[in-house]
Formats: sequence, C-alpha cells, structure tokens
Amino acid sequence: MGLALAVAVSVGGCDLQEDADLERGRDLFIAKCGTCHTMDQAATTSEIGPDLDSAFAAARAGGSNNETIEGIVGSQIANPRPADPDQTNVYMPADLVTGRDAENVAAYVGEVAGVPGIEPPIAPGGEGGQIFANNGCGSCHTLEAAGSSGTVGPNLDESLPDQDAKQVEESIVDPAAEIVSGFQNVMPANYEATIPADELKLLVDFLIKCSGDPDAKGCS
Repeated sequence: MGLALAVAVSVGGCDLQEDADLERGRDLFIAKCGTCHTMDQAATTSEIGPDLDSAFAAARAGGSNNETIEGIVGSQIANPRPADPDQTNVYMPADLVTGRDAENVAAYVGEVAGVPGIEPPIAPGGEGGQIFANNGCGSCHTLEAAGSSGTVGPNLDESLPDQDAKQVEESIVDPAAEIVSGFQNVMPANYEATIPADELKLLVDFLIKCSGDPDAKGCS
C-alpha cells in the first residue's frame, strides 16, 4: 500500500466552531460516514453516497470557503434527505452523529473536502497502523501504539495480548461472535468486505505485535 506524505491543513481559527476537535471529527467521519462517502483525506472510498471531494471541489472553485462547507455539512447532518421507504439503505440516516460530535465532523469535512492534492496523514505503526487509522479504529479503541484513546470499545492493549491471529481476525470481521463484558457491540460488521484481504492481514499482524507492547519494533 503506497503511503504519501499528508498535505498540511491549516486549522487555526478557520472553522465556525473554532475549538472543534478535527482529529475526533476525522475518526468519526471514517467510522460513521466513510462506509458511504469517498473523501481522500479520510482514505475512504465508498460510492454509496456522493464523493465529497468531487462535490466540494466544485463548491470551492465557485468561491465557497471552509466555513461555508462546514455549514452545509452541518445542515445535512442535522436534516438529512428523507428516506424513501423502499430504499432506506441508500439514504443518510438521521442522528448519525449529534451534538459536539456533529460539529467536529462538520468542521473536519469543511477543512479537507475537495482540497486539491490532500492525502491521509501518516499514522504510526507502518502499514498495519495506517490501516488501523484509516478505518477509524482509534475512535472507539485505546491502543497506545496507535496513539488512540477511544473508550466506546475495549482497550486493545488489555484485551488482545495472548490472542492468536484467528481470534483477532474474527473480532474484526465478526464482532458479534464474542463481545467483551461491559461493552455493547456497535462495531461495523462489514470490515471483511471493506478491508481487502492483504490489508486485513497487515492489520491483524500489527495488532498482535503492538497491543500491550507499543515499544516493539515497528510499532511506532
């Protein structure tokens, strides 16, 4: 998997929510929106919904700035197009993200959508760490090697050590198979389809090597 240097994005005072958490916005976008939308900086490639780079590149060319795009995205999140009862799977659901999380996502998209030449940031942990980051795993899980501190799902530094590759892979592609006590299963069930087999192997190898041991070779 080719990894290119990220194009720097200025975040100083450019968004409507000036204290927006753009990193959390990115993680949430990948986890909640990336299953439907393509956007280069988020490394998402789904074609179910509009390609946000194409849509907002045209808007930027027409004079729209970050704040305008942020406002459009915030409005679309708050008031998505009503679903056709026969095609609810191709419409954006209401309340996909709410409150502060919705503001973070809107600010993030306003910063990066349609920006010429923009690419995903480089994540720690080599190719496996990049796959972990690109799929938004850090928005739900703590993993010191990845610099993530999510609390929606289990702490991977605590739950993965001593598991073998088969167990780790099953937890990714069939998250309902065994749910860690104290957590609800809110993990997407389509990673087997959305993560190519070669990338899945790299991700599993990264998790086995680096969970509980962030100082292992190749984990930082």
